[in-house]
Amino acid sequence: MYGQPQYGTFIYSDEINKDSDISPFVPDLMEYLPPYYRGIYEMTEIQKVTANKIGYLKFLADDIFKQLFIDTATWGLLYWEKDLNITTDISKSELFRREVILAKLRGQGTVTKKLIKNTAETFTNAEVEVIEKNKDSFFIIKFIGIKGIPLNMAGLIEVIENIKPAHLQYKFEYSYTWWDTLRYEKPITWNSANLQTWNELRVY
Repeated sequence: MYGQPQYGTFIYSDEINKDSDISPFVPDLMEYLPPYYRGIYEMTEIQKVTANKIGYLKFLADDIFKQLFIDTATWGLLYWEKDLNITTDISKSELFRREVILAKLRGQGTVTKKLIKNTAETFTNAEVEVIEKNKDSFFIIKFIGIKGIPLNMAGLIEVIENIKPAHLQYKFEYSYTWWDTLRYEKPITWNSANLQTWNELRVY
């Protein structure tokens, strides 16, 4: 609950931030003192301890600010997920979780062909084509800007399931490198081809 110590423990924990570099945030407090204090060990130590505390607080303020934006959020991703009713899975990478959050945000509102296209492109950073089969209550998501199967398909499927109308079915189509492409459009020698597996050549 708000106001209880454990509410802020995750953010302000020394354990969480022990490996963080706070040096860019630590001020040189000796610069603000008269010159005759320099060289006095006791004063230098006092200012050093105080500066480190100030630096740590500035670091925390900067870190909290980063959580307000999906692209820079780390521990704050769980709050984005909670607000969007996304199941938090800390075993997944931060990049994976950010993609799911961004796609869910883009998936808010009326579902259109453009919305599905934008959502799918969030997961690939490449062009996607959405082919509608309205008579069959069906649509196809075709990956044309990337070869092979995108890495975050599980996240994409989860988001598509959440945003599409319940009566619509869909499937994915992937792009691969054809043998003629290797021969003419992207010439490759037999020696080079032998160094790769067939799966690697399919996305060459």
